[in-house]
Amino acid sequence: MRVGLFATCLVDLMRPEIGFSVLKLLEAAGYEVMVPEAQTCCGQPAYNSGERAVSRDLAEKFLREFEMFDYIVVPSGSCGGMIRQHYGDLLHNDPELNGRYERLRERVFELTDFLVNVARVQTLPSSFSGHVTYHDSCSGLRELGVKQQPRELLSRLPGVQLTEMKDCEACCGFGGTFSVKYGNISTAIVDEKCANIKASGADTVVLGDLGCILNIEGRLRRTGDSSTRVLHIAQVLAGDA
Repeated sequence: MRVGLFATCLVDLMRPEIGFSVLKLLEAAGYEVMVPEAQTCCGQPAYNSGERAVSRDLAEKFLREFEMFDYIVVPSGSCGGMIRQHYGDLLHNDPELNGRYERLRERVFELTDFLVNVARVQTLPSSFSGHVTYHDSCSGLRELGVKQQPRELLSRLPGVQLTEMKDCEACCGFGGTFSVKYGNISTAIVDEKCANIKASGADTVVLGDLGCILNIEGRLRRTGDSSTRVLHIAQVLAGDA
């Protein structure tokens, strides 16, 4: 089975090590993994800004680059949600493109959902240990139903102690362009999230979306917290943290 890895533009530009952790996990699960070199953005920033022509072009580009794979795996709930829930809105007026999209759509999975429900992994290449709390990223939770999957995978690491924080499903305040347009509101939201992380007693917060990582880690560091680790779940599961 061939898996196409959509690394996401944030991972590619900001934290490429996350992409290598994803690759390690997929190969350990027995899949042949391909990473199309021409891949760029899923189109979500343009879509959320009303730039439908740009986001439609990116949706069509994604189809060309990924429709040949048995599965497409995305280490991001927001990008996965864009592809699975919103490409249809962009392509529905073109029967040929929409048909191709509908055939591809059911093969697109967020990383932890794929590992649990498709690959059905029982063992993980990780000896990570620590006291963690988990932040549910908005798009992964609400658009893709990613909730128990990451927790099930973390439970397979005997060295992990998971403590749920208060309001683990509440937004971190990033929201893509929201954090740029409404900086004061975003800051107030992420301050609540950081307070809940600290109150959990965990020394590490784990999550599945790099936008949330950048927002939470950035705020923790700016407010003087230099010790709380902020990790993508792929890094934990692959033993790369």
